[in-house]
Amino acid sequence: MNRALVVVTDSTRSKQILREAGELAASNDAELVLLSVAPTESYEDTHDAVASIGSSDLVYTIEQAEESAVRNIERTASEAFDGLDVDYHTKAVFGREVDSILDVAEAYDCDHLFIAGRRRSPTGKALFGDLTQQVLLTFDGPVTVLLGDEE
Repeated sequence: MNRALVVVTDSTRSKQILREAGELAASNDAELVLLSVAPTESYEDTHDAVASIGSSDLVYTIEQAEESAVRNIERTASEAFDGLDVDYHTKAVFGREVDSILDVAEAYDCDHLFIAGRRRSPTGKALFGDLTQQVLLTFDGPVTVLLGDEE
């Protein structure tokens, strides 16, 4: 492993997968790319809410949204990597999760991927799709998954 992508979310499992990735990266002198992906709609909803306030002084840009997400990644990473010497970069994007994960992994030439998945019933997978399954089937390299109950 030279460079791995770690998908960071707000879940408790995210901190656990960060720690696992950090330990592996530290022992292999590898880099990590920490990625936060949110649907474009979440940015648009906040943007529209700020715009509805009616003040021309208030603006919410995509850059501000990305900076906020990066700050959250940094906070989570500092807790997860406590006591570890880990070289990492942060990235926040808005878009379709699977495409964004794969695009960033390719852009950073990542050879390993870490993701916290959810246990879902077969019906849940059929209705909502399964991000982890799509990433496993599409990413060209090892994928480490930490499964937990549906949130």
